[in-house]
Amino acid sequence: MNPMQKPLGTPFTPFTTAEEVARGIDLSGKTVVVTGGASGLGLESARVFSGLGARVIVPARNVDAARRALAGLARVEVAGMELTDPASIRAFAEGFLASGRSLHLLVLSAGIMATPLFRDAEGREGQFATNHLGHFRLTAALWPVLKAAGTARVVVLSSRGHLLPGFDLTDLDFTRRPYDKIAAYAQSKTANALFAVALDARGREHGIRAYSVHPGSILGNLARHASREELEAYGALNPDGTPLIDPANDKKNFAQGAATMVWCATAPELEGIGGVYCEDSDIAPVEAEGRFGVRPYAADPDLAEALWLETLRLTGEPSARFM
Repeated sequence: MNPMQKPLGTPFTPFTTAEEVARGIDLSGKTVVVTGGASGLGLESARVFSGLGARVIVPARNVDAARRALAGLARVEVAGMELTDPASIRAFAEGFLASGRSLHLLVLSAGIMATPLFRDAEGREGQFATNHLGHFRLTAALWPVLKAAGTARVVVLSSRGHLLPGFDLTDLDFTRRPYDKIAAYAQSKTANALFAVALDARGREHGIRAYSVHPGSILGNLARHASREELEAYGALNPDGTPLIDPANDKKNFAQGAATMVWCATAPELEGIGGVYCEDSDIAPVEAEGRFGVRPYAADPDLAEALWLETLRLTGEPSARFM
């Protein structure tokens, strides 16, 4: 277990917003890539990074829609990219590398949740392919410009969904198990947390640190595959059908949900720390049960390494890519 996986005792709370955690931070001259940056948590993060002076690049499946969503934000660019298409990821990364810019922050916010079963062109289960494999490929392709920055951070959006059972390294694609949309989501979010652990182990000698984040339970486009009945059973709705906002019980708005993402990307107190799972703008405790914290398996370096090796096999990325 990472000995750094212990709360720091920050002054922030579940009610704290992204703007509040970033108060006093200057990102002038820094470049940030935010996947999923045209909606929800990614959009709020991109807005805050822009306000701190950063240049923000948002790769998006629908470029026109992303440009409309981001209109009016300073120093924000949009480029096409589809996370389940390796060629699309390579094209985006090659375009970035050709620009000659270093990359100081990579925020992996895009994702899908609890979808009906679908598979990518290589037969990989869709939630795992989108949430984990696509972001792994993107990070690998951008590794040279992360190293060039001198100091850089990678923030991976995980979820409290990782607390649910379902991670099976021997059946990541649900070829032997019956497909369960919640278990598949949980598996992809555990993979996100483990990715940060293994990535940090490879990046720290290059000045690159990695973090995974539970932003809070937030209703947005991510929940579009959930029925009204499922959301009501989860206690996510007010009687009139609007989202219930109750940060003390983890139900947040986008400004509150993006706080931990922005904190991980900018907090000076995280200097020298990495490979940790964070929530409520602090490092989370390791908890074997209950509603909060990170489960031991999602912070296990041995399991993270095993997933890393399997991901290299599935993506065809060479291990030397991260040297």
